Amino acid sequence: MLPTRLRKNAAVRDLIRETELSMRDVVYPLFVVDGENIKREIPSMKRQYHLSLDMLPKELDELKELGIRYIILFGVPDEKDAEATPAFVDDGIIQKAIRIVKEKDPEMYVITDVCLCEYKSDGHCCFFHDNGDIKRDKSLETLCKVTVSHAKAGADMVAPSDMMDGHIEAMRKALDDAGFESIPIMGYSAKFASTFYGPFRDAANSAPAFGDRRSYQMDPANSEEALKEVVLDIEEGADIVMVKPAMPYLDIIAKAKELSYLPMAAYQVSGEYAMIRNAVDAGLLDEKAIYESMLCIKRAGAKIIITYFAKDLKALIEKYQ
Repeated sequence: MLPTRLRKNAAVRDLIRETELSMRDVVYPLFVVDGENIKREIPSMKRQYHLSLDMLPKELDELKELGIRYIILFGVPDEKDAEATPAFVDDGIIQKAIRIVKEKDPEMYVITDVCLCEYKSDGHCCFFHDNGDIKRDKSLETLCKVTVSHAKAGADMVAPSDMMDGHIEAMRKALDDAGFESIPIMGYSAKFASTFYGPFRDAANSAPAFGDRRSYQMDPANSEEALKEVVLDIEEGADIVMVKPAMPYLDIIAKAKELSYLPMAAYQVSGEYAMIRNAVDAGLLDEKAIYESMLCIKRAGAKIIITYFAKDLKALIEKYQ
């Protein structure tokens, strides 16, 4: 057998191509901030911006022109408190953002990140006892308030990123009890305590004020534990499971896809974006590296890719696919 027979020319390579990207594959993250007339580039994430609520309509016009149909919203409020109150109030920044998006473009599919770190004064995703143990009941109760508030505001899907034990089951029950049985949950099922989140914490102003998140996010050394987390999310009622980060964890994506019948998502996180973006801009890599990075994530098994490169994808598909 000579495998190169099927690589001879573009026609035969296209004929046997196993993986292709489309605009249906990508979800674009948006960071919404308090204030007016703000479109401020995030220093550690070139070409990504903090947007005030009044700037969202113009941004949505651009996304529609580029063929982006799915967004995930992150709130960056000016005010935080010890109870994460800004995360679940009716006039919170995410709740207002959802309403603006749906008024401007009802067909835009809105996913919301459900967590507490952007809204708590200590930057953590949960509450703690004095001895450092997680206050699981209080954490879940607050996260459920956030989840229901997003659904009430008009979110199409919620995506809890907190990594609390039992959070999917608790949120599913909270949504169902509030009359939102049709709202799906995309779990950040295998979320690793990764160095690659660095630029995001700059973007979301969510670095922890003490300690770190290794007591609830996963050890990057562990793969079997990641699969356990995926299975638990499935058993608790998740509609979509996710691996985060993406490229450094392609093995986890592939293994999780084999054991799961649910749609698989992957988050190409801020550190992945910054490395590739800066390398391309510096001429160290060709822009095709952006395309290849997303292609390999899909090839590993992710049908849904949350990526800051979503705006680049349409042109890259036309050029390289």
